[in-house]
Amino acid sequence: MRKIIVLSLLTTFCSMGVIDSSVGKVPTLIETIISEQLKEQQKQQQHYEDELNRFLTDVGFRESGNRYNITNKWGYMGKYQFGRSTLKGLGFKVTKDEFLSNPQLQEEAMMALLLHNKEKLQKYIDVFDGQTINGMYISESGILAAAHLGGQGSVKRYFKNGKVFKDGFGTKITAYMAQFSGYDIKLN
Repeated sequence: MRKIIVLSLLTTFCSMGVIDSSVGKVPTLIETIISEQLKEQQKQQQHYEDELNRFLTDVGFRESGNRYNITNKWGYMGKYQFGRSTLKGLGFKVTKDEFLSNPQLQEEAMMALLLHNKEKLQKYIDVFDGQTINGMYISESGILAAAHLGGQGSVKRYFKNGKVFKDGFGTKITAYMAQFSGYDIKLN
């Protein structure tokens, strides 16, 4: 009786493709499930990486036209228009020339700033992500972009009392919050 049941199971698994008879290996059901889960995780991770790259490219375009070697009239530098005090606060002790000539360093600084701002703004992200305020969809990516423009303090003030910070060009943090909302980024 056991031989009939085993033979029946083997036939069923072969017909489902769980057993690859041409190789001679019989993967367990657990191995098959784990393999499928790993494929799905890799697909999801690639999606988040693609979204983050799209977000960074779009923020960089808004800030500098994605030019690494540019400085504006207020001294903000590079693709993401970093100020010296922000770089220093993040632990980047470099000269203007070192920063402007090193795209990799600028990308590292941007990731460090995003992670720092996410940590400091996490409770606001937890509360407001997915909400609509004054007709504007709020998301993690929009909050982080707004913090990039005006600092985390200005984002906190906006959510606490509605005060909207503007930069030297008159750009409001709410413009960044709206423009950069909806990117499916996952920062850890």
